Amino acid sequence: MALFPTYPRSDLKPVRGEGPWLWDETGRRYLDFTSGLGVCNLGHAHPRVKEAVREQLDRLWHVSNLFRIPLQETVAGKLAEESGLAFSFFCNSGAEAVEAAIKLARRYGREHKGLERPEVITFHSSFHGRTLATLTATGQTKVKAGFDPLPGGFRHLPYNDTGALDEGLTGNTAAVLLEPVQGEGGVIPANPGFLKRLEERCREKEILLMVDEIQTGMGRTGDLFAFRDFGVRPDVVTLAKGLGNGVPVGAMMGRKGLDRHFGPGSHASTFGGNPLAMAAAHAVLKELTESDILTRAREMGECLDSRLRQRLHSHPAVVDIRGKGFMWGVEMDRPVGPLLPVLKEKGLLAVAAGPRVLRLLPPLVTGEEEIEQAAAIIEDSLQHWEEVDANGSVPRV
Repeated sequence: MALFPTYPRSDLKPVRGEGPWLWDETGRRYLDFTSGLGVCNLGHAHPRVKEAVREQLDRLWHVSNLFRIPLQETVAGKLAEESGLAFSFFCNSGAEAVEAAIKLARRYGREHKGLERPEVITFHSSFHGRTLATLTATGQTKVKAGFDPLPGGFRHLPYNDTGALDEGLTGNTAAVLLEPVQGEGGVIPANPGFLKRLEERCREKEILLMVDEIQTGMGRTGDLFAFRDFGVRPDVVTLAKGLGNGVPVGAMMGRKGLDRHFGPGSHASTFGGNPLAMAAAHAVLKELTESDILTRAREMGECLDSRLRQRLHSHPAVVDIRGKGFMWGVEMDRPVGPLLPVLKEKGLLAVAAGPRVLRLLPPLVTGEEEIEQAAAIIEDSLQHWEEVDANGSVPRV
């Protein structure tokens, strides 16, 4: 296989998807609780998104940002309306969105606060991307191994530790970047009191509050943006994943006044915001805001929470069950890697969040029947977990 071995790939070869289901090349069906790592929030091959992209394919694919792209302006306007922020910059991925936010924070620190070496504060166990800047911002050492020298200008504080904020935010701090629910770090929701205190401190010190909604945004936690549910007002928000439902698109949004630090020539993206990506994003936003899918997702998220607790809480390997909406983690007392192929063998696809957390990211279209089926598979798989050998071989069950 002529690919760099950067992914520990499963032998599963999906060939078709519909809603919360995937089919492999043999015709076997799997319940997909990965959503393509939190991307396909509306499920696979959603008809509204599919039709929008199909229509755009017959019109125009790419022109570059040297020209006005009407759909880009429409999507930016909708994001502004829903977020309370004023401006959007479109790119192709989450890492690019966070890169744009970091650049904006440094410009803001220099031009508004007069800082010679502006710092961005992030948190332990966070995840913000794989580029050199975003992996440096990430609060996990495993993603940084072998990539020295890393860029400066970042410091990490303990997550959900209100007391650490007073010492951690200094005169050199230009911005604070955090996930409202840490995904890769183990599905850890922010404490509402912690977020409110952080917002207060940022306002007092004119520090940008930057919220990474790449995984939590577009309905994943039960609201269009997770920050709305926590009751905070960020200065900057980053989006990707669910914004295109599988079509690559990212966005960095900022409040009024930040445009003066991100003028012509300050940043660019050749493919960012092209007509195809904007067609997908526009359809996603219309579906999320014009249908009852978010209300239903909140109800089904509560259902998933209830079913997981009913079936798993008494298992001796289960340490904690935590999450929000359709973003849940089941923490175990041992590595969950060997459990994943057992689940797959039984027809459920899931991923890990760190070594000991089983992460569940169902599409928002997942119903009660699929939730019950998934919870039953996990419960049954735990009974066979002890039979999985050290090499992760799956027992016949």
